[in-house]
Amino acid sequence: MRAIMWGALAVAVLAAAPAAVSANAQTTAVKPADSTIDDRIESRISKDSTLKNYKVDVAVDHGIVTLTGAVPTETARRRATQLATITGVSRVDNQLIVDPSAPKNLKGTVGTAGEKTKEGAVKVGEKTKEGAEKVGEKTKEGLSKTGEVITDAWITSRVHSKFIGEDLLKDSDINVDTNDHVVTLKGTVMSQAARARAVAQAKDVEGVHRVVDQLTIGPKRQ
Repeated sequence: MRAIMWGALAVAVLAAAPAAVSANAQTTAVKPADSTIDDRIESRISKDSTLKNYKVDVAVDHGIVTLTGAVPTETARRRATQLATITGVSRVDNQLIVDPSAPKNLKGTVGTAGEKTKEGAVKVGEKTKEGAEKVGEKTKEGLSKTGEVITDAWITSRVHSKFIGEDLLKDSDINVDTNDHVVTLKGTVMSQAARARAVAQAKDVEGVHRVVDQLTIGPKRQ
């Protein structure tokens, strides 16, 4: 009798094992790519009534989200953290500056560049009355608005030129590296505002898919 009971128990254990393995396999979710996370967060911010009118830059590196820019209140700053906390994000580094006089983003957050106002204003950067391409949008041929081929080297050069004459970036030491249209910024800047400005300027360059912010705040390296 005891042998029969042990045999039945063994059969039950063996039968349950595949089910457990299957359950474990199902709970192992595939982590989304950084670019996918970036797009989702920027989309959420662009639709949020608290943040959509302000410049909030998003950078994602191995699941770590960095938020830069300026918002008018601490409530808006906390709201940005909430919107950035999505599936695939391991940590949110909120570097947003709370500034009651934070300028509104005339172009809107990602995806809304050139959007008409409720009063029917002309699209930002529109070349003709019939409507031009949205600001920063690449042509199908991969050319800039001036007809130049958008390569990594071209992007690097354009980002560098964006930094020239920027008061906030004076005495900064920024290295720009572009790989497959992803720009990585390394080096030092003098303030948090300078760091946010550098990231924003890099994102404004045509052809840039994403900006990875590895800048540190401190004196220029000797």
